[in-house]
Amino acid sequence: MEHYDTSLPADPFARSVSAFEALTATLSGHGAGDWKHAELEEHLEAVGRELLRQLLQDHLDLRAHREEVHVRESAAPVVGPDGVERPWRERGHERWLSCLVGHVRVRRIAHRGPGLSNVHPADARLSLPAGRHSLGLQRLAVTEAVRGSYDQAVDAVRRRCGHVIGKRALEELVVAAAADIDAFHQAQVPVPCSRDMPVVIQADGKGIVMRREALREATRRKAEKAARAGLRGRLAPGEKPNRKRMATVTCVFDARPAPRRPHDVIHPPSGRTGERTPRPGPPARNKWCTASVVRTPGQVITEAFNQAEARDPGRLRPWVVLVDGARHQLDLIHAEAEHRKATLHVLIDFVHVAEYVWTAAHAFHPPGSQDAETWAANHLTTILAGHADRAADEMLTQGGRQQLPRQRRDAIAACHRYLTGHLDELHYDTALAAGWPIATGAVEGACRHLIGDRLNITGARWGLEGAEAVLRLRALTTSGNLDAYWTFHTEGEHQRLYPGPGQATYRLNA
Repeated sequence: MEHYDTSLPADPFARSVSAFEALTATLSGHGAGDWKHAELEEHLEAVGRELLRQLLQDHLDLRAHREEVHVRESAAPVVGPDGVERPWRERGHERWLSCLVGHVRVRRIAHRGPGLSNVHPADARLSLPAGRHSLGLQRLAVTEAVRGSYDQAVDAVRRRCGHVIGKRALEELVVAAAADIDAFHQAQVPVPCSRDMPVVIQADGKGIVMRREALREATRRKAEKAARAGLRGRLAPGEKPNRKRMATVTCVFDARPAPRRPHDVIHPPSGRTGERTPRPGPPARNKWCTASVVRTPGQVITEAFNQAEARDPGRLRPWVVLVDGARHQLDLIHAEAEHRKATLHVLIDFVHVAEYVWTAAHAFHPPGSQDAETWAANHLTTILAGHADRAADEMLTQGGRQQLPRQRRDAIAACHRYLTGHLDELHYDTALAAGWPIATGAVEGACRHLIGDRLNITGARWGLEGAEAVLRLRALTTSGNLDAYWTFHTEGEHQRLYPGPGQATYRLNA
């Protein structure tokens, strides 16, 4: 781009007025009268963006001129963030700014001192970023990058703003944009709820395909060993051995109690009569979600408990925890509860239990048969009524009476072990009577949305910083907090870049 004229005309917006008049002259000419509406849109998009860029440039030039006038008339020295005066003033300091309407040049005065860094008061007044890209452009880039691939994000930004950013710069902006998420969560004040509404905590995990250097140490060693051994070059569909790093996802929400009975969840084997409409499950309110591929599962679960405690500091509400039955998750949850001396109601996701029961049903009856439907419905209803031990013993006894192949006996035994091994987490009768949720739909949906729809798109392989930033920003978006976070983040950036005198030695928390 050519260097623009820095002299200020009598009308500081003369160039903008000239560009607008040229646009109106084109639109009122005979040539534009033959354009189709698509051609008009295309012309207005390009020329209109340039007009807006010129308006912004003229305004910045006007501010630069006013700053020079003010400095000539004022003898007060500028004090830097280190508390030391800058006695010298130097004009002509310029920097580029890439923004939503294109590239502009910001001209300002530098206040200097012997052996001291330059201070630009105009930068603080404009709250300019540390780099070249404006905060508006950063917000657009982050919004597009957490929605789709980086290539798609670059294309979306360029369609709207022109060639103002590249792929590498966009990736760096996404990582930088996630810097204040922890402080934002700590500063949030949850919405208060009544005592009868339970605090629900759900946790799950999902793998992300990573670059080899971003894998955890044990997985990386296995991947290197397989590469040295020259194992298969072609994998089975969906197979990604030693390529994934597990991310932990947690959700916390308030649930409005909705009491139900077992037949509201499982329809009777003979079918519903239609005389009574099944009662819906408890709706979720004020959902909060977080995820991490860098921090350990224990740290993410601790963060979820922190959110629950912020919602119920007096422990007056029931705390309901739903997981898929993974033993390591249960151990972490019980350890966290013991550390906080919190009383928990831990439940296994009922859908996960139903999968085991259906596998056992197919050991006795052909898949898709009415007999299998009836068998599964009867046993699931028994489990929902609070008699999981009886259901487990009945299926094992039935399997012993029948001469079944070993594979089918193993399926029945696996279901029996699962049910009897988690009897303390299968009190669905208590949960249904109290109106609590019994399935992990919220966190499983979050796993699909946060990870499956973005980080596990075809061909994606992630570095650690990029995966963590996208994952946490998507979690903010899912919780509906991205707008509030962006305001918090931009204020934090301003304080970091432009601290007041004597503030340079302070460290801002939130």
